[in-house]
Amino acid sequence: MLRLNEWDRQTWRLVVPIILTNITIPLLGIVDTAVVGHLPGPHYLGAVAVGSLVFSIVYASMFFLRMGTTGLTSQAVGANDDNEVRAWMVRGCLLAVVIGLALIALQLPIAVLIFSWTGGSDDVLPLAESYFFIRIWSAPATLLNFVILGWFIGIQNTRPALLTQLLLNCTNIILDLWFVIGLGFGVAGVAYATLISEIAGALFGLWLVHRYALPMAGQWNFADALKKNELLRMLQINGNIFIRSLCLQISFFAFTAYGARQSDVILASNTILLKFTMFTAYALDAFANAAEALAGKAYGANNRNHFRAAVLASSRWALLFSLLFALIFLATGPVLIDALTSVEAVRQTARLYLPWLVVSPLVAVWSFQLDGIYVGATKTVIMRNAMLISMVVFFLSLLLLVPAMGNHGLWLAFMIFFAMRGLTLGAWYPRIEKSLNPAAS
Repeated sequence: MLRLNEWDRQTWRLVVPIILTNITIPLLGIVDTAVVGHLPGPHYLGAVAVGSLVFSIVYASMFFLRMGTTGLTSQAVGANDDNEVRAWMVRGCLLAVVIGLALIALQLPIAVLIFSWTGGSDDVLPLAESYFFIRIWSAPATLLNFVILGWFIGIQNTRPALLTQLLLNCTNIILDLWFVIGLGFGVAGVAYATLISEIAGALFGLWLVHRYALPMAGQWNFADALKKNELLRMLQINGNIFIRSLCLQISFFAFTAYGARQSDVILASNTILLKFTMFTAYALDAFANAAEALAGKAYGANNRNHFRAAVLASSRWALLFSLLFALIFLATGPVLIDALTSVEAVRQTARLYLPWLVVSPLVAVWSFQLDGIYVGATKTVIMRNAMLISMVVFFLSLLLLVPAMGNHGLWLAFMIFFAMRGLTLGAWYPRIEKSLNPAAS
């Protein structure tokens, strides 16, 4: 019988709602793919892939709003400073709204810049642009949702985060089916569904923040939230995470762009496999999120023993689940592919590259887990430097492997990228433990 220690129980108390929260995000992408994948021709699927990629670059590079809020909030929890717990929520929301409005104002140059790099076909790009110019109006709401999610993880109360994401993603899925299949809006229907659901999720999430903050000690003090030193600290931490996240999204963009330049069928098949890779990543990120909250609290309390215990508990469960996902993809990969598209050429091509999907969880799990640990400790300079090194290695791998091996070379370079992230972050980890008080109990 499996016996759980206290840190295992704390990990699972956080992980279960986060897993349910996180897997709804790629599940939404899978529904998008399945709905559009059954329209006639691969260019519809390619359009959603390219349009979604734009937002992966734009929004995911802003994911520092979630990660920074979690790390700073969890450390305030560890320091028993409830005023600062509230203040980090206010600071994050302010930054989210400012950035969201800026993205709306700059939508045209952003679209021109990114779409000029994609290399999609003449059938794909007009549909992808339509998707972009509709969905961009959800920017402030999307970024507010990042902050809300990060704050709830930081205070180690992940159930309201689950409720928010369930409302957002279930609304999106229902509207997807209605707009695309029921009303025949096509790719634009996917964008409208996302726009409406992001706004609904943000409004509901802010109401939950108000409700769950009521029993806390301290109070909302907006003047304290605007203190110069704390704002500068937030901007410094978030700036490093922004560079890290931007490098990550550029790398994902390069992966999709290299596939798009090969053919629409390669682009579509890679998109399907990448959806399952992202599904795995979001599920495994639940353990990284647990590490953010638990390790961040221990770091804020300057407790080395608790920090190490949090890292070990969350990491061993992450490894176990990476093995589980690899076995699932090995056993059911062809069935999963067929469920997402009825285009036979795409099905056959995706099966050819299925082995890369099988090995991806085992390679990528370490980068996810170490990211969570570093977020909790707010060691964002190390995160930034490790990602820069990994991105350079990835692009060198692309230049060497894709001409020689085609799409197999593209997937091999992708695995090298994940491996480098884990190696570079792991090399710096011992310094974090040594900086903490070993006598704390």
